[in-house]
Amino acid sequence: MAQDVTLPALGESVTEGTVTRWLKKVGDSVAVDEALVEISTDKVDTEIPSPVAGVVQEILVQEDETVEVGAVLARIGDGAAAPAAEAPAPAATEPVVPAAPVVPEPPAPPAPPAPPAPPAAVPVVAPPAPPEVAPAAPPAAVPAAVPVVAPAPPVAAPVVAPASGSRAMPYVTPIVRKLANDHGVDVSTVSGTGVGGRIRKEDVLAAAGGPSAPAATPAAPTSVAASELRGTTVAMSRLRKVIAERAVASMQQTAQLTTVVEVDVTETAEFRNAVKDQFVQSTGTKLSFLPFFVKAAAEALQVFPIINAVADGESIIYPATENISIAVDTERGLLTPVLRSAGSLSIAQIAASIADLAERTRTNQLGPDELAGGTFTVTNTGSRGALFDTPVVFLPQVAILGTGTVQKKPVVVTHNGDDSIAIRQTVFLALSYDHRIVDGADAARFLTMVKNRLEAGDFDADLGI
Repeated sequence: MAQDVTLPALGESVTEGTVTRWLKKVGDSVAVDEALVEISTDKVDTEIPSPVAGVVQEILVQEDETVEVGAVLARIGDGAAAPAAEAPAPAATEPVVPAAPVVPEPPAPPAPPAPPAPPAAVPVVAPPAPPEVAPAAPPAAVPAAVPVVAPAPPVAAPVVAPASGSRAMPYVTPIVRKLANDHGVDVSTVSGTGVGGRIRKEDVLAAAGGPSAPAATPAAPTSVAASELRGTTVAMSRLRKVIAERAVASMQQTAQLTTVVEVDVTETAEFRNAVKDQFVQSTGTKLSFLPFFVKAAAEALQVFPIINAVADGESIIYPATENISIAVDTERGLLTPVLRSAGSLSIAQIAASIADLAERTRTNQLGPDELAGGTFTVTNTGSRGALFDTPVVFLPQVAILGTGTVQKKPVVVTHNGDDSIAIRQTVFLALSYDHRIVDGADAARFLTMVKNRLEAGDFDADLGI
């Protein structure tokens, strides 16, 4: 008897999801809690595990199709039906090959030159009898199953292996999975170099280009690796569509303006340099400039709540806490997990929370509700070397702070009435705001308070270690 697999509720504010990729096809066996399908929502992308063990008998929602929570995605039947489901599969699919004919074939080593051609089908080979097939590398003499005959070398990577291994592997994004599939790379054999062992596009390309790398080197004397997306057309992901819709809506419905100040953060930089080793030992987290920016902003939001306000029609809501959204750059797009009650947190707590939110956002371990409820946003565009930008305010928030890169430069300083030139560390802070709610004077006062706090660099009492 078949059991329905439905789209579960993925958060209080999530009502629908889009199927981005089926990890199993009709006729495939699936274990309990094994990843079955990838779902994209306007909050997060995630994998839906199978609630039961058995065989996929029917897929009711196709890729790129959007359905509501509770909709039936697929039906899974008794595991005993697996052979029957595989039998009618297309002739091009290796599972069609019966186990019996493959066993007697090894003794006949005709070793024709044609066998080496089918290695592309090897990863899909259903390994009914790996021990018997392994010893005979060239036994591709089976006429009816030409693609299956040459699996001797890769027989160690049967279809079942990726399924079981995928649960132990770090999250692999859909675009990386597709890239691996296009290049014939088994992601379970790839060592990730990303955060937490995450497999990146570069890892897949390195695994795929092993043998051909030397040939490519002379053709590309520079060290720049061209993107695989050049010359292609791809559909927007659901997340990208949501970001686009919200950005356009915000620009059309608000009057956005940006005010920029330059801040001398030399004192903060010296304080950070003096405590960073002790900070790592005490917290296990590296101390960057971002926690200082967030701390200074949170304090200023308490004094100037209009910057932390939320627009609601013709009303202005002043939240009781400073819930700061932190912009995180991911392979799927820009996401903004929320650092709640930031005004009451120490530098150590802010640093640990940002590191945790960023890691779980990039590895797709973030809950949908952790992306909701922000009252103000901080985006660290300086992490990629930008001096500053004019960030877009996303409704219902009324302001967003962009922090540029910290750089050393000659600056005119005044001491005891005398001017001199000194090497100082500076940063540009850009505040974009909805001019319907926030006036330029409000923005200037807010930025001035943040500027003074950072230039003083007096964070000893707020370090929290």
